[in-house]
This record gives sequence, structure tokens and C-alpha cells, in this order.
Amino acid sequence: MKANNRSDLSPPPPLASTNIGSSSTSLNEMEQECNLIFPDGGWPAWGVVIGSWCAMVPSFGLMNSIGVFEAWLADHQLKDYSKASIGWIFSLYVFFLYFGSIQVGPIFDAHGLKPLLIPGCVGLVGSLMVFSVAEEYYQFMLGFSVLGGISSSMVFTPSVGCIAHWFLRRRALATGVAATAGGIGGIIFPVLVSNLAGSLGFPWAIRIVGFISVMFCALSVALLRTRAPLLNPIQKGKMDIKSLSELRFSLLTAAIVLIDFALLIPVTYLPSYAQSRGLGDSLAYNLSSILNAASIFGRIVPGYFADRFGCFNVMIITAFACSVITFALWLPSQSNHTAILAYAVLFGFWSGSAISLSPVCVAQISKTDEFGKRYGTTYFLVSLGTLIAIPIAGELLKVQPPNEGLDNYFGLIVLCGLVYSCACLFFILSRAVSVGWGFKVF
Repeated sequence: MKANNRSDLSPPPPLASTNIGSSSTSLNEMEQECNLIFPDGGWPAWGVVIGSWCAMVPSFGLMNSIGVFEAWLADHQLKDYSKASIGWIFSLYVFFLYFGSIQVGPIFDAHGLKPLLIPGCVGLVGSLMVFSVAEEYYQFMLGFSVLGGISSSMVFTPSVGCIAHWFLRRRALATGVAATAGGIGGIIFPVLVSNLAGSLGFPWAIRIVGFISVMFCALSVALLRTRAPLLNPIQKGKMDIKSLSELRFSLLTAAIVLIDFALLIPVTYLPSYAQSRGLGDSLAYNLSSILNAASIFGRIVPGYFADRFGCFNVMIITAFACSVITFALWLPSQSNHTAILAYAVLFGFWSGSAISLSPVCVAQISKTDEFGKRYGTTYFLVSLGTLIAIPIAGELLKVQPPNEGLDNYFGLIVLCGLVYSCACLFFILSRAVSVGWGFKVF
């Protein structure tokens, strides 16, 4: 399918060559190989970005709100359960969010958008209605974790894939703009729950979150569109596990698995950490909103620079920064409330690129019509990492007693910092395999 003439668009700034398949290919040659001209701007393309943004508010907004949900359930409905047990609820939600992409991605490539997006939106809203009335542990697990996670995957994965159909030179910026929705949702939903649960009750607070999600889901269905031709019927539904035999792709996948593993630890446990340091329930719950507000800038700004200096280069810098501030600020913060707030802001900014730029890195070394399959392969493995991230951190809280001035959060924080360091290393290795060790825009 050919795109319309884009002569009315101002030309974007030139970029260095990008790799696709097994050879180094210029951006124009990438367009020819895909039989597709990328608008990289204009209302149809930016309308898709808005639609993707609307899809990510409920799907990723809920993931960015799990810290508040975890703290609330630990204090109320599930107060008799350990943090590790409660952590499984939200770990499974993130697991299914990513795990579903290994099949959702190929279906998106083969059948298009609407067969996934519409039932995904219905299931996502339905999961919130179940969550609002749940009382027992298994009800939270089935309603929020399983139904919500699978439905969110059917909403989130196609919304990311659509952007790759419309943008090439400005893909990182466009994805970064769309990914700010997760931060917006992570601001709105925790504030609603923390302020309305006390006055209206937790069920009605969650129902209001569901009503807001209905509006955003409807807008996403109206605005999202694809452009790349569908795959040959023989390829329909096939997963691309064999792509892991490509060294740079397997190294990149390892980096993304690690960075998402590390991201979930502060997102989930920073509010309860702040509570244990006497920050007060209201402010502790709002730490999630503060972190997510900072992540909005952390998704746009790195995306802007990634289009100019290289997506891999920016990911290396941001992963390294997250490791440094975790060791230098969160680890020694203890009861220093200013340090805790500063960490929420700084971590929110530097961690934002994990959501916005990781898919762009996958797209950078993939053909456009195969992006869904390769993205699904990567995030299938990410799902396995996120499945164990929150429970492992919860177990560290349980098994490490305070001693010699160190509290039971010490192991959890060190784990977070070390995993970020390893993610940085794997991004460096993947980049080196792709373009060598010298400084290049990549």
C-alpha cells in the first residue's frame, strides 16, 4: 500500500543510517524495502499518535498506578497477606500485559488493528468493574491480573505498532509523545483512588477510573489506523522466536527484560517505603503521581534527543543514570523525606525512556511489516522477567531483617540498582554488535 504524497510536509532533519535486517540501510532505502513512504508528520500521522496516547492512558496508566493499589490493599482488603503475596497480583497483571504481545503482535501484523483493539477495550473496562467489587485474593487475581492484563495487552501492543507504520525519522519522538499517556494515567488514577476511596469508598473510586477508561478507549478506536500491508496468510499468527538467533536482537531483548524488571521495583514499592519512613499516607500514595509526572518529561525529552543522537545511545545514558541515582539517592535516603521526594522526581524522569524508547530500539533493527512479531517476541520474555520482579522484591523485604543500621528495604534497593547496571551493559553490547564501539548516531 502506497502512502499519499507528502510534498506538503516540511522535511525532517536528516539522520544517520539505520540498520534493518542484516545490512546497514539508509532511511530512504528502508522505505523502499518496506514498499511504504512514511509521512513522519501531518494530521493523519499525529492523529494516530493521539489515538495511541488514548489507548495507553488506561493500559499503561494502570501499570503505573500499582504502587498505590498495592499500598491500599495491604492496608485494607488484603491486610492479612504478606507483601510478597500481594505483589503477585500486580506482577501477574504486568506479566499478562507483556506476555500477550507474543500472540497479539503476529495477529496485528496479519489481521490488523480492530480485531484486537475493540475486544481489548471491552475487557479492560470489564476488569476494572470486577476489581471494584473484589474482596477475596482470588478475585483480585482473576479480575485484575488475568482479565485486565490480557485485555491491556490487546490495547497497548497494537497502539505501539501503529506508530511504526506512520513514522520513521521521527519515530522515537512520536512514540515518546504517545508514551506520556502512561505518566498521565499514573498521575490521574492514584490521585483519584487516594482522594475518593476515603469519601466514596474504594469500589466507587475504581468505577470512576473505569468510566474515564471508557472515554479514552472510545477515542483510541476512532483514531488509530494502520498503513503497512498485512502479512501473507502463510505467515499469519506465527511467532518469531528464531529471531533471537540474531545476536544484536537477543542482546537488546536481554537489556529490555532487565530494564523493565528494575523499573517495577520503585514503581511498586516506593509508596510503601515512604510510609515506613513516616512520610504520611497521603503523600506516600501521591509519590506515584509525582514519579509519573516526572516520567512525562522523561518520555518526550529522551525521544527528541534519540531521533538526533540515536535511540541506543540515549537508552545507555538513561539506564546508567537510573542505576546511579538508585545507589546514590534512594539507598542512603532512610528517613530523609526530601531525599525520597527527590528520588521520585529524578527516577521518574530518567526511567521514562524504558517505556517509550525500548519499542523504538526493536523497530530500529526490524522490518516494519515484521515489527509486531519481533516486538511480541521481546515482550514475551519481558513478561517472564516482570512476573518475578515484584514477588522477588517482596521476598527480600520478608527475609532480610534490619541490622547494623540497614533496614529490610536494603536488599530490594541494591537489586534495583544492580539490574539497571546490567541493563546498561546489555544495551552497550547490542549497540556494539550493530555498529561497533565508536561513537555513532544509533
